[in-house]
Amino acid sequence: MSNPAERRPPVKMTVRALVMDPVSNMPVVILQNADESQFLPIWIGVCEANAISLVLEGVPTPRPMTHDLIRDLLGATGFAVDHVFIHSLADSVFLASIHLVNAAGDSREVDSRPSDALALALRTRSDVVVDPEVLIQAAGAEQSQDEAIRSILERLRPEDLGEYEM
Repeated sequence: MSNPAERRPPVKMTVRALVMDPVSNMPVVILQNADESQFLPIWIGVCEANAISLVLEGVPTPRPMTHDLIRDLLGATGFAVDHVFIHSLADSVFLASIHLVNAAGDSREVDSRPSDALALALRTRSDVVVDPEVLIQAAGAEQSQDEAIRSILERLRPEDLGEYEM
């Protein structure tokens, strides 16, 4: 871990794709930085993938889904999502937080699974930032995981992204 005085700023990333891992048959959300030099794959559950997919594909729902409800509840309290932060990787599990702010400048930080944070960030059009140390740790993942992601990215076609544009 680096010295806090030498800590680099978080890396802003966007949701590049939501794909199925052919090895585990689990959904993977792929985050990408602005210059497309860094990718961060995060394996997520099927329900969370559905919540993210609805936004990426612009699918309207007749009633609010859970993440829509959270967005609306936050608005009712006067808070808004400022950004979500993927801050740690421990035992192959990503850790995230949702950073809230209100009009008075009060802020709150709420622990979250990355998948829920991403689903909420997409609904609120909030920034997604990742600690650079997490990107370094994730890049050092075992080779089979790297090969699976490379395979996914090589097969990625524009139509796999639905109607969502970067």
